[in-house]
Amino acid sequence: MNKKIEILLILISILTLMKFWIDIYSHDEFAKNQVFIKHRPIWETHFYSPRGMSDLKLLEISEKGQREQILFNEFIVNNQTIE
Repeated sequence: MNKKIEILLILISILTLMKFWIDIYSHDEFAKNQVFIKHRPIWETHFYSPRGMSDLKLLEISEKGQREQILFNEFIVNNQTIE
């Protein structure tokens, strides 16, 4: 194989692995982004809390918002130290 193609394939493989394990979340109180390592691989790139600092219940949020909030809770609240 051509050396350039090998390097390109290695680079694509590394970037794909990073996509599954390293991501960003938006802090719900201070509106700043933080990089974190996920506890399991998932394609999701950006985690945020649609509920934010409000007192909304999960059922009061849209279906998409509920999914985002559940992922935020799993990956950030339950498995990360929020700074």
